[in-house]
Amino acid sequence: MRKLVSMGVLLAASGIAGAVSAADPQVFGPGVISGAANEASPVFTPDGKTVYFTRSNSSDNVILVSQRRGEAWATPEVAPFSGQWRDLEAAMAPDGSYLVFASSRPVPDTGKQPDGFWGGTLHVGRGGNLWRVDKTATGWSTPQHLPAVVNRNGSTFGPSVTASGDLYFTDVYGDSKRAHLFHAAYKDGGYQPPEAMPFTDERWSDVDETVSADGSFMVFSSTRPPTPAQQMDLFIVFRSKDGHWGEPLHLPDSINHMGGLIEARLGADGHTLYFTTAYEVPVSYPKDTTTAAASLRDMAWNDGNSNIWQVDISDILKAGSAGN
Repeated sequence: MRKLVSMGVLLAASGIAGAVSAADPQVFGPGVISGAANEASPVFTPDGKTVYFTRSNSSDNVILVSQRRGEAWATPEVAPFSGQWRDLEAAMAPDGSYLVFASSRPVPDTGKQPDGFWGGTLHVGRGGNLWRVDKTATGWSTPQHLPAVVNRNGSTFGPSVTASGDLYFTDVYGDSKRAHLFHAAYKDGGYQPPEAMPFTDERWSDVDETVSADGSFMVFSSTRPPTPAQQMDLFIVFRSKDGHWGEPLHLPDSINHMGGLIEARLGADGHTLYFTTAYEVPVSYPKDTTTAAASLRDMAWNDGNSNIWQVDISDILKAGSAGN
């Protein structure tokens, strides 16, 4: 088994002390973006003024869009390319020219919705393939199904795109019964055959990666140690200047203590990390008039369903760069 390197070891090696912690995460768009349903996977236009994200319940998934109005976000609307099928997990190209997302819509070759496999169970007609829409002068193009070299089965989810066009995604492929991360390089106008990430371990599930625009680091969810049983924690892994990926590092407890962290995404600034968790902020008793009013207001999102949270990981990125 590969030795799992802690963030503390990385910091010690890089000579940076105290940067192991991160700021406390804050809920994103409480009551507007993060609401009473389940929200996940926010991606932004390059100027950071428009966000696309997934809203779901137990049976439906839809991609919504919202515009920033000053310091607040406008009421979300259904994205123009979504709303008919189970659409989720958008990924924005760093230059904003296209967007890739997962969907259960019928596959062109078969005309049928894909069957998915996750959690050890076959989900008929509820699987996912990756689709692309391009930015045009009038909005978004008609969704196009990515080629079969990428969409190898009905369990293809969680895309992430770099500035070079390389595609990363989550897949249950081959004999594995666990989800793993794959990389399909973009070369000569097409995707190369996907390869599993080099830190893949068949004993653990790795999902929901987000990769920096320059491909220098990745954040993803995993069941690997020290993640508690039946949960997902967030890990970060850095790529060296010679192109080799290092070992995954468990993000600080200031983030992972929330439990069940999935759907990581990077903001337009490249150092704000967004993720989804069903963490419910505890309420202290007794309450006074002010805290009672705040608690009631927070029930619009603080209800035990999944919400989007954000945290600045600049110090972690600096430590990783110094240790590379």
